[in-house]
Amino acid sequence: MVLVGEAADGAEAVQLAGALLPDVVLMDLRMPNVDGIEAIRQIKARYPAVEIVILTTYDDDEYIVRGLRAGARGYLLKDTGRQALFEVIRAAARGESLLSPAGVQKVVAHLAEPESVGVKGLSEREREVLANKEIATRLYITERTVKAHVSSIFNKLGVNSRTEAVAVALRSGLLPDGADEADEHIGYTRRSSR
Repeated sequence: MVLVGEAADGAEAVQLAGALLPDVVLMDLRMPNVDGIEAIRQIKARYPAVEIVILTTYDDDEYIVRGLRAGARGYLLKDTGRQALFEVIRAAARGESLLSPAGVQKVVAHLAEPESVGVKGLSEREREVLANKEIATRLYITERTVKAHVSSIFNKLGVNSRTEAVAVALRSGLLPDGADEADEHIGYTRRSSR
């Protein structure tokens, strides 16, 4: 193996990938200017033959999945031993994908999350119920209707509480940022009979 270049940030990594056309790029994730995931996307779009292995200190399943979706062949932590690092670089150069056992567990766990969020989604009314803490008053519906929507939301998202539902919905892009995620209890307000 021969080290052919080093980059200080993601933008430079993209530029050097085009200039040097290496077999494999070792990519960190958090860098100034262009982050690692965006750099991976750009490199793979412009130079699809260049393989990429993420080498980072961030042991986060979201980073692993996003990095692999962007086009990385592998994901290793910086404390990985030399032999394992060389093995993954060689595998990537052959077009193979390798993850550490911990990385595999994280990807499998991510894939095992309830599929219903992406498949069924939430209706517009369910999103309103999930996002608002004064549900019945704001939506002019009865407490019973609110409970029916909440039950449907919990079933579709595979959760047991509003906090979990909001967290899952925010992660999945079903709710806009700024939804009332801190509210742990749904407030029921009875409609006036007037």
